[in-house]
Amino acid sequence: MKKIAILQSNYIPWKGYFDIIAAVDEFIIYDDVQFTKNDWRNRNKIKASGQVQWLTIPVRHSISDRICDVKVSFSDWNTKHWKTLQMNYSRAAAFRDTVEFVGGLYQSARSAYLSEINAEFIRAISGFLGIDTKVTRSSDYRYSGDRSEKLIALCKAAGANCYLSGPAAKSYLDESLFEQENIKVEWMDYSDYPEYPQMGGPFEHGVSILDLIFNTGSSAGSFMKFVKPVAHS
Repeated sequence: MKKIAILQSNYIPWKGYFDIIAAVDEFIIYDDVQFTKNDWRNRNKIKASGQVQWLTIPVRHSISDRICDVKVSFSDWNTKHWKTLQMNYSRAAAFRDTVEFVGGLYQSARSAYLSEINAEFIRAISGFLGIDTKVTRSSDYRYSGDRSEKLIALCKAAGANCYLSGPAAKSYLDESLFEQENIKVEWMDYSDYPEYPQMGGPFEHGVSILDLIFNTGSSAGSFMKFVKPVAHS
């Protein structure tokens, strides 16, 4: 059985996103669908002075643009983001152990395209967490259809017979169509995540994975569902 998951391209996603990646054989970044403004595509949350703050990649786009077509509008965004992260996490317990890895990510983020940047971060962070799942992009595949049909077509193109979905899709996913194609649908459960030692203010689960990495380093997997702690030299 080959299990895959398909989620839209996100910037430095939260831990649940990486747990889905770890739970499947192939993870497809869904980036040839319409870009949505003020969404997770180009921004995510961090903790700053005990409060939740958005970290946003500035982009230029039109209403009809697909995520994979969207370009950044300010070339020095990566330097600004890294300075913000340093300012807010320099006292985190694992900052000294992770500063080289995360800093290197931002230093090498040179692509003009948002989804390429997101994919680079997702692959690198997966590697840091010890996740060896194959990560691809939907824009690399040839397929067609609408909504559920598109997902089924992607599953078939990837040779998958099991599809792991995020719970939000329950409102629109037509499971019967998957059954007709002999593709089993499973649902990710995001409940009951344990809290970890997080800097400042009330605990927040829905922040970027970088918050978990800066605070727990190689022990990050201890606070996830499908990821194991890893040793870093």
